Amino acid sequence: MQQDEAASILGRDVKGPKGEAIGKIVNVLVDADGQPRAAVIDFGGFLGVGMRKIAVAWRALHFTPMPNGKPQITLDMTPDQIKATPEYTASDKPVIVAAPPRPGTPEPQPAGPR
Repeated sequence: MQQDEAASILGRDVKGPKGEAIGKIVNVLVDADGQPRAAVIDFGGFLGVGMRKIAVAWRALHFTPMPNGKPQITLDMTPDQIKATPEYTASDKPVIVAAPPRPGTPEPQPAGPR
């Protein structure tokens, strides 16, 4: 992905696996080689209140070509996976990036009271 291509997705809507609107891409995190590794997505809220940002693995995003020339962006994560991801805050510390399990990998079960 070229720098101008990454910039062209900023502010774009992101849909969930069932086509529901879930947020907007507000940042792209790249590695030392300039390759995209994660997208920061702003979820929920109204007029900026209650919004939450998380970083998701680039592989969790799917870009479907559309007639208008701009791809539809779909996030391959469930609402529960999104809710369980820590909020993203820009800093010089390592970033926790959410990703759906790879196909064929059992999803971890939440720990309950013992």
